[in-house]
Amino acid sequence: MTILTSLFSGVSGLNANGSAISIIGNNIANMNTTGFKASTATFADVIGQDLAGSSGSSQIGRGVFLSSVNPTFTQGSFETTSSALDLAIDGNGFYEVKDSSGGTFYTRAGNFDMDKDGNIVNPEGLILQGYQVDSAGNITGTIDDLTISSSTSPPRATTDAEIAANLDSSSTIPAAFDVTDPTSTSNFSTAMTVYDSLGNGHLTTVYFRKSAEAATGNTWEWYAVVDGSELTGGVTAIQAQGTIDFDTTGAMNTVATTLSDFDFSGGATQSQAITFDFGSTIAGGGTGLDGTTQFASTSATVSQNQDGYSSGALQGFSIDQEGMITGLFTNGQTRVLGQVVLATFSSPDGLTQMGSNLYAESFESGQPIVGAPNTAGRGSIQANSLELSNVDLGSEFINLITAQRGFQANSRIITTTDDILGELVNLKR
Repeated sequence: MTILTSLFSGVSGLNANGSAISIIGNNIANMNTTGFKASTATFADVIGQDLAGSSGSSQIGRGVFLSSVNPTFTQGSFETTSSALDLAIDGNGFYEVKDSSGGTFYTRAGNFDMDKDGNIVNPEGLILQGYQVDSAGNITGTIDDLTISSSTSPPRATTDAEIAANLDSSSTIPAAFDVTDPTSTSNFSTAMTVYDSLGNGHLTTVYFRKSAEAATGNTWEWYAVVDGSELTGGVTAIQAQGTIDFDTTGAMNTVATTLSDFDFSGGATQSQAITFDFGSTIAGGGTGLDGTTQFASTSATVSQNQDGYSSGALQGFSIDQEGMITGLFTNGQTRVLGQVVLATFSSPDGLTQMGSNLYAESFESGQPIVGAPNTAGRGSIQANSLELSNVDLGSEFINLITAQRGFQANSRIITTTDDILGELVNLKR
């Protein structure tokens, strides 16, 4: 009897609209869930039946069913936070995270933190994946767990020391330089800390002594002296020395180094060579005026610098739009610690929802294409930010009302069909 199919159509409508209400309710419940993507219900009609005795293709449908539930991967708005590990994706892509058994999942929720082992993890403890770095801080092609807190910055021995000073041309020539009485046998001195191969700092004093005056210019001697307590021999000694020639305008003409051999104690590499750079010289094609000069004014240090440093522990870090994690160490150095990667899919709608803001690869989604942010259509990383849910509360309420009315209308179909069947039963009375 054809009238009976309306019962089944009404029941299918109740089921479909009831499922739609459940989907809408889930969206509304997650309106404050970080990185949540709202889902939409797609309905399809059930294949109809042919009318008996009819000509052509006259058919009556047999109701509706929920054909699919699709997440909507539109961009959510951003919330600014105070945590450097709160990361939002501006554009396409998913973070790749792994659990302790090696299972791989994908998420848009970037509320990460650091566990006791220094791994960057999400609230469920899954570890964020990214490109690893070599000992020099260069990005490699290997993708693995991003671990940062155990990073240290190795020391660097000083190889170059730069000194720019003015040496008073009116100074008199003192007695020959005596390392046991350097103050009385020199005209000027400046001190700087240099570092050995183990990262130990050593105070080195550079003494300048006027040694000759001539019609073509003056000559100065320089001596780098280190206290005996910091040398292998235990005796204060000259570790580097040379001469500086100036022309009659006070410009530096030539520089000569006759010794550079530092033997620091404490197990450091011996015979450490340090090049002392006093600026460009006229003989070398420079002006002779951009470093050490000899003018008739008080001797003074203008600037000094050296390229060594001690070892350092991780003090802080930052993450840029390309996902580069740069560490700041207690020795003042910075170094790349890793790079966050993003995964894209040919059909993200086909991803399998796993709960806890996680998705898993499926046959319908295709395999992930993993790479650096801001490349090949992937989005950029926004640090100190979280992507909020993309649920539009106004639209959800409208959809909820529509689904509710659909549920009510289908319930009336059932009651109306029941009344008609009741009239048929009463015909025999």
